[in-house]
Amino acid sequence: MGLSIEGIAEVFGVIALVANFIAYRQGTANRYRIVSAIALGSLSIHFAMLGAVAGAIVTGIAVLRNLIALRWRGKLVLWGFISINLGFFFWELTGDTPLLPLLMAYTSSIIFTAGAIVLNDPVLIRRWFLLAEILGLAYAILVGSVSGTVFNIVNLTSIILKMLQDKLAARATNNGNDLSEK
Repeated sequence: MGLSIEGIAEVFGVIALVANFIAYRQGTANRYRIVSAIALGSLSIHFAMLGAVAGAIVTGIAVLRNLIALRWRGKLVLWGFISINLGFFFWELTGDTPLLPLLMAYTSSIIFTAGAIVLNDPVLIRRWFLLAEILGLAYAILVGSVSGTVFNIVNLTSIILKMLQDKLAARATNNGNDLSEK
């Protein structure tokens, strides 16, 4: 009378959700990459257990990408990971998976890849990842992933709240500077 496969998958989804919420709140890009790799590993297991192959692949690639980006970034790494994503995308096109979920998963992954490897500013990373999270949300809904859907909604909320927090802090700092100059 244990948990079903779907139930166990959702446990991994919840672990991913909590870890990624923490990741988006990190103050440095490398701290984000480390915590995010843990979240993505859990999400990869989640999608694999649900049979959502594209989701499992792109999040698995993302774990490796985040760990490599801790040490190496640049055009060679970027194009290497884009090529890996495209290779798996074309491989999956040979199967019977509908095109739309594949496009969402791999486009999101390529956006995340470019952001994680090229960008080193957490503020820019958050901005760049908004579109990728929206695509991830659409993918999670299409494949029936409850945790994936909640994961992306929470990530979008976390990004937006952090961006608003940063904007309000900048506005308060600017207002303080304006007052001191008068």
